[in-house]
Order: sequence, then structure tokens, then C-alpha cells
Amino acid sequence: MRILVLGGTWFLGKEVVRGALRRGWDVTTFNRGQSAPDTPGTKSVHGDRTSQEDLRRLARSGLWDAVIDTSSSDLQPRHVLMATEALRDQAARWVHISTVSVYAGWPHDPLTEDSPLLECPPDADETYGYTGVDGSPTKYGFQKAGGERAVSEIFDDRAVFLRPGVILGPDEYVGRLPWWLSRAQRGGKILAPAPRERRIQPVDVRDVARFALDQAAASSTGAYNVAHPKGITFEDFVTACLEVTGGVGHPVWLPASQLSNHDVRQWTELPLWRRQPGVWAVDSAKAVAAGLRCRPVRETISGTWAWLHADGRPVPHPRWAKHGIAPAKEAKVLSAETDQLS
Repeated sequence: MRILVLGGTWFLGKEVVRGALRRGWDVTTFNRGQSAPDTPGTKSVHGDRTSQEDLRRLARSGLWDAVIDTSSSDLQPRHVLMATEALRDQAARWVHISTVSVYAGWPHDPLTEDSPLLECPPDADETYGYTGVDGSPTKYGFQKAGGERAVSEIFDDRAVFLRPGVILGPDEYVGRLPWWLSRAQRGGKILAPAPRERRIQPVDVRDVARFALDQAAASSTGAYNVAHPKGITFEDFVTACLEVTGGVGHPVWLPASQLSNHDVRQWTELPLWRRQPGVWAVDSAKAVAAGLRCRPVRETISGTWAWLHADGRPVPHPRWAKHGIAPAKEAKVLSAETDQLS
């Protein structure tokens, strides 16, 4: 099996490459060669995805049985279209890592693969789309929907779309789970979002990578929601973070209304918390039927802590700094709520 991984040096792309090499596949990666070293055992082609000349040079390195695109997150649809046009005759199949943000109803409505998508043309530039006043839809979602359209226009029934929600695990660069682990280790009173029994559906990067590779070798096409079918309650999530770090902490569960009264930002100041009912109502039954297997979220938590404890160093990314409530603000919120109860 010969595959081309667009990206391939960090987080999901890195795990896809590792998994492909373990399967004995022939792996080519295409990236700028700036974020992280290439994995030994791969054929590396360095170039810019926004350069037609670099894409033409890449195409001369083909043929491939499949392309797995892990690096379109920050690209405009027109740049995705450029890549698919350059590689249309060089690859038999295209596995595109997308996002649940492409759904028009996310994060308000329960989602299946038949849910309506946001509208965005395949040749859109960075100006297309908008972010709603309540944070949905997002410009990011419009752009990613346009990227899917670009792939569909060229690869049609040779394309597979994987739509994860939140991906966690070793090498995470966003900082969601690392922040919770760090906060648990620090202990004390920990601000936590009620209801504690609400289930969340993050998936492990290693499980997403395995499913992407399975799809590269399969013959099925279409879209798959990639979300943990069982998930974990927020209470069990915080408890697991305390257990693996050895933190001596006590979660203080505050409802969304109280958190909002203190201007606690959803999704970032308390990572993985968002009020809308559809955030963690993503149906992944189709992916499970196609072979998606998700390890317990507790294993993701312990695996990430082991990586961090072994001096794990994620690729630097600006999103890392956006996650986690400042200790002074957290203490102020907890103090105010304690005073109200006394």
C-alpha cells in the first residue's frame, strides 16, 4: 500500500504516519519541513500547499493508493481544490480529515451524517463565511465545508470524509487535556462545569489515525462522524485527571448560569465545556459499523499524562495559550460563589 500523507509531522498526521509504517506501507509525506522533523522511514517531499509549482513537483512523486489529508485545518477551500486538482490522477482515493463544525446545526442540534452542511463554494478564499453572535456557525466551519466541496468536486466517489469533534491524546497541540491535567495536579478547589453527569465524546488521536488508515485501504466512500460512542461523564473525566496526576483536589460544580455570570468563556477557559445541547450529541454509529474502535477516555487521559510526564513537547501553536482559566480568575469565581452560600 502506497500512501501520501499531507502533513505528517505532528499530532494526528504524525500518528497516521507511525501507524502506516507499522503496517509496512510505503509512506510519502508532504509538508513545509518547518514544524517538526519528518518521521524516519518516510519519503519526505517539502513544499507549500498554496504553491502550484510545489504541488506539481509533489505530483511527480506519485502514484499512490490513497492520500490522507491531515493538514487542511487552516487552509482556504481554494487551496484544498488546488491540491486535489494536482493529485487527481496520482491517487486512487482521498481520505479527508474534516470536522463536525461543517454541520449547519452544530453545536445546537444532534448530528448524523445526514444532517445539513454549511454552504461554501469549493474555490472560496479566506473571506468566505462568518461566525455567529453566539459563536455558531463559525467561519472555520464554513471554510472546512468548502474544503469538503473541493475534494468532492475532484475525487467524487473516491473520497472519504472523517468528521471528528475533539481529538485528544499524546502530542496534543491545542492544550485542552494538558490544561486539565496540569490543573488537577495543582489540586485545591477546582472550578468545574455542571451538570457533572453530562457525557462528553472526545476521541483519542491514535484511534482516529487507525480509522483513517483503515479507510484508506477500504472501498467505502462518504462521510463518517468520528466521536466516542460511549464517551465519559465530566465528573469521571475530572476524577481521572486527578487520579493519574496524583492531584489532591476537590471539584466545585457550578451550573452554566453561574459560570456565565462570571464571564467564564465556554470551550476555552474551561476546556471541553460548552452550553449548547448538540456539542456532544454526535452520532458515530456509522463509523463504528465501519470499524471505528475507541479506547476508554481514561486511557487517553493516562496516555497523555505519561507523554507530558516524559517531557512531552507539543508543536508550538497559538491555540495552546487560549485554553484554561487564569488562577486568579478561578479563585475569584470560587470565592464569590462560596460567599453567596455562606
